[in-house]
Amino acid sequence: MFHSDRVGDKMSELLQNTEKIKDEIKEILKDLQKGENIEEAKERLKQILSSLNPIMIPIVEQELVKEGVSPKEIVKMCDIHTELFRELLQENKEYDFPQGHPLTTFQMENEQISRDAEILQLYAKSMVSAEDIKVKKNILETIREMSKELRGVGYHYEREEMLLFPYIERRGITAVPTVLWTKHDEVRYKIKMFLNLVSGNPEDNDWEEFSKKVNKSAVELGGALNDMVYRENNILYPTVKILLSEGEWAAIKEQEKEYHYYKVKPKDEWKPEEKPVHPYEIDSAIDEESMVNMPEVIKPIMKGAQPDTHDLIREGDVELDKGYMLPEEIKYIINTLPFDITFIDAEDRVRFFSHGKERIFPRSPSILGRPVQLCHPPKSVGIVNKILREFKAGRRDMAEFWIQIMGKFIHIQYFPVWSKDGKYLGTLEVTQDATHVRSLEGQKRLLDWS
Repeated sequence: MFHSDRVGDKMSELLQNTEKIKDEIKEILKDLQKGENIEEAKERLKQILSSLNPIMIPIVEQELVKEGVSPKEIVKMCDIHTELFRELLQENKEYDFPQGHPLTTFQMENEQISRDAEILQLYAKSMVSAEDIKVKKNILETIREMSKELRGVGYHYEREEMLLFPYIERRGITAVPTVLWTKHDEVRYKIKMFLNLVSGNPEDNDWEEFSKKVNKSAVELGGALNDMVYRENNILYPTVKILLSEGEWAAIKEQEKEYHYYKVKPKDEWKPEEKPVHPYEIDSAIDEESMVNMPEVIKPIMKGAQPDTHDLIREGDVELDKGYMLPEEIKYIINTLPFDITFIDAEDRVRFFSHGKERIFPRSPSILGRPVQLCHPPKSVGIVNKILREFKAGRRDMAEFWIQIMGKFIHIQYFPVWSKDGKYLGTLEVTQDATHVRSLEGQKRLLDWS
C-alpha cells in the first residue's frame, strides 16, 4: 500500500510538472512568434527541454497541439529539441573530413533527412490528434509542402549512385551499390505515393480516417528514410572512407557540382592537394589493410569480389572533352544521330556535315570548303550574315526556325561554337524532323517490345 501511494504521488507530481512545463513552453513560443528576444527565448526553451526526460517531450508536444498551439510553432520547439539531441550525440564527435569534403556533405544531408523525417511524423501525428477540421487542414497544407521538399532527397541518392558507386564497383563490390540503389528507388516511390496521398482533399466527414492514413504513411516513409540513413552511415560511408584516396575524393568534389544537394550548401574549406582520379584510372585491387578495416557487413562480400580491370583508353582512341572514342565510332555515332548537323568554321566555310540514313535537306561533298553565304539563295544571304555577325559578337547564342514540308514539322537551329578560352570556332546547324516528338503525349516509362 505504501508503495502504491508513493507511485501515485510521483504520478501526481509528474502531471503537475507537465502542466507547468506546458505553460512555460507556450509563453516562450508566443515570444518566438512575436519575434521578441528570439535568441533569449530559444535559450530558455533549450534549458527547459534539456531538463526534461526525453520520453516527456512528445507527450508535451501532443498536449500543446490539443490546446490549439500551431504545429508550426511546435516544430520550432522540435528543431531545438533535435539540435540538443544532436549536440548530446556529437559532443565529442567531429566529421571524418573538413567542411566541403564530399563525405561531410553526404553526412550533413543525412542529418537533414533524419530531421525532416522526424518533423514529418510529428505533423502527421498532430493531424490525427487535432479535433478541429480547420486545424487539420492547416497541418495538411504544411505536410504537403514538406512532402514536395522531400522529393529533393533524390538529389542525395543520385550523387551517391553517379559519384560514389563507380569507385566501389571498380573494386569489385557490386552487391552493395545494387542493394542501396534498390532501396533508394523504394524510398523515392514512397515519397511519390505519400505526395499523391496528401494531395487529396477529403470530405469533412472523412478527415478522421484520412488523418490516420496520412499518419500511417508518414510513419512508414519516415522509417524508410531513417533506415536508408542508417545503411549509408554504417555501411556505405565507412567503406568509401577506407577505400577512396584523396585524388578520388577530389574527382568527386569536382563533379558533384553537376548535381543538386538536399538542403545543404557545401563550403569550400576543403582544398585537395592531389589531382582528381577517376574510377577508370585507379588500381582496382584492395590491399590487405583496407580489407581488415572494412565494416564487418562488407567483409563477406569482399571474398567473392572481382575487381574491374578493364582499361578505358584503347590504342587509337581520340581524347574528347569527356571520354575517349575511336575515329570509326565518332564517324558512325554522328551518322546515327536522329538529326542532321552541319558545321561552318570561323571563316564561314562549310567544314563538315553528317550523312545519316535519311537527311532532311540534301547535302553533297561539293559544298565542303564553300562559303556558307554561297550555299543560300541571294535573298537569304542578309539573314545568314546577320546570324553570323551576332554570334561572333557574342550577342546571341541561338537562332531557330521551323517550317512545314509535306506534312512534316521541321525544326532548324543554329548555335555558335566557342573554345574553352572564348575563341569563336564556327557555327553548328542542327536540323530535325520533330513531327513525331510533337505528337507525343503523357509519358512512357516501360519498354513495350514483345
